[in-house]
Amino acid sequence: MIISASRRTDIPAFYSDWFFNRIKERYVLVRNPMNYRQISKVNLSPEVVDCIVFWTKNPEPILAKLDKLKDYNFYFQFTLTPYAQDVELSLPAKGCLIESFKRLATKIGPEKVIWRYDPIFLNQKYTLEYHIEYFEKMAKQLKDYTEKCTISFLDFYPKIKSNIKALGITEMNPEQQWRLAENLAKIAFAYGLKLDTCCEKIDLSELGIGHAKCIDDELISRIVGSPLKVEKDKNQRLECGCVSSIDIGLYNTCCHGCKYCYANHSLASVQKNRQQYDPESPLLCSQVGPDDIIHEREVRSLKDGQLNLLFTN
Repeated sequence: MIISASRRTDIPAFYSDWFFNRIKERYVLVRNPMNYRQISKVNLSPEVVDCIVFWTKNPEPILAKLDKLKDYNFYFQFTLTPYAQDVELSLPAKGCLIESFKRLATKIGPEKVIWRYDPIFLNQKYTLEYHIEYFEKMAKQLKDYTEKCTISFLDFYPKIKSNIKALGITEMNPEQQWRLAENLAKIAFAYGLKLDTCCEKIDLSELGIGHAKCIDDELISRIVGSPLKVEKDKNQRLECGCVSSIDIGLYNTCCHGCKYCYANHSLASVQKNRQQYDPESPLLCSQVGPDDIIHEREVRSLKDGQLNLLFTN
């Protein structure tokens, strides 16, 4: 089983105490985002958890606690963009985040920290030239602390349109996407970094840019030293290359305040859920109620027990 922690919120930044309590208790309860009263009980014992994939914009609060995961395999998806507080309201300064990135990679290895430069959008301030300039500045600083960068272009979800209206964002056409990707690829390759795209229809293979698998069975196999038997995640978009995982997060709980965020409906909804945060609760920002129905989810290790020379040499 692969645990995603989490596409729905930033657990390392805001909920690490809750997460490590769940690791200690060896289970977590997760609400179904499509059916609030339906709850899954998920076994978190090391015997069935093959890998944990963390998603974060600020790993600083979790850095000193990673030794508690000595029995687990894991890696990080670390989003680091060039935007200021007009877009990302509550994030620390970029210099601080870059230093956190370096400390994290030094602690766990650069292959376990994926740099996400996404979502990319254009307006009068954040122009194509701006992205090229700041991408190179970041790539120069991160080149020894990661092996690749994943990019994506902003999706205009209905729920974010009111939040981004004041930014004056113009939707990128394929020609603009190609031109920007071409420039970012040249920079990435010059610094020894791979470049791929997340959930993008555009084919950039001529530029040496592939399609990403953010929940990546190949990387996980490399980390755990064993091939996996795992299928593509059928719950994600067609363009998504991720393999199946179980997400343990909760929407409307991330406090970074990024205007492009698809995981929050509103600031009010985040504040309401935050009031229910209890690090001791098996549910994130929630408590089990009398109308809730709990089902234990069947989980197992995905490791392929057959001998594979790739992992024994």
